[in-house]
Amino acid sequence: MRRAPVLHNILKMTNSSNDKHHRPIRSFVRREGRITKRQEAAIETLWPRYGIEVGSDLPQSTLDFSVQFARQAPHVVEIGFGMGHSLLAMAQATPSVDFIGIEVHRPGVGSLLADIDKAQINNIRIINHDASEVFAKYIRDASLDGVNIFFPDPWPKKRHHKRRLVQLAFVELLAAKLKQGGRLHLATDWENYAEQMLEVVSQVPLLINASGAGNFAQDRGGRPQTKFERRGQARGHGVWDLVFIRE
Repeated sequence: MRRAPVLHNILKMTNSSNDKHHRPIRSFVRREGRITKRQEAAIETLWPRYGIEVGSDLPQSTLDFSVQFARQAPHVVEIGFGMGHSLLAMAQATPSVDFIGIEVHRPGVGSLLADIDKAQINNIRIINHDASEVFAKYIRDASLDGVNIFFPDPWPKKRHHKRRLVQLAFVELLAAKLKQGGRLHLATDWENYAEQMLEVVSQVPLLINASGAGNFAQDRGGRPQTKFERRGQARGHGVWDLVFIRE
């Protein structure tokens, strides 16, 4: 069973020009699963402290993460953090950086909230919302130092490739939110998806491959190794990382 990054790109709109009720484009499928008492309790008690609310009442392009964290620091967003293990490890390893995790899977949100409280760290905030909408509406241009997408749903069947999160329009949106010198870091354990990621991201003029044109990263680029990754590598599975820098 894959770790549950639940974000993926679904571009479903009606083909009929006469249909006035188009389905909105979303970057995920909500798969709640079973939420434990620990996770539910963490959401109830810790969300007011670590959660960032977005929605129709929030004016566009108004998120100021310096206000959320009450300090000036680099800001890195992870899209689809699953249960939050990598995000927590990065935050613990680099307390001088503030991390924002975006995830729609409530059990994952609850799990990370409980782990944040247990670890007593204060450099993570969570947004429980569609990442595409968050980036399109609420995050300011040239405001982020990094964006991470680790092991998104690979949608391995060819007919489902259009549902993958890493598509040109979305990557262009991410690039616009990065500061000059900001970093986009992608990782996948599906070779076909890795090749698609490399092809897509290489088409964005604002982004330069840190490893040279056409190359994957030679290491994890500071990304913590997960237990699922170690398990896969023990079975001979590959892992591909891509790191691009905003010009």
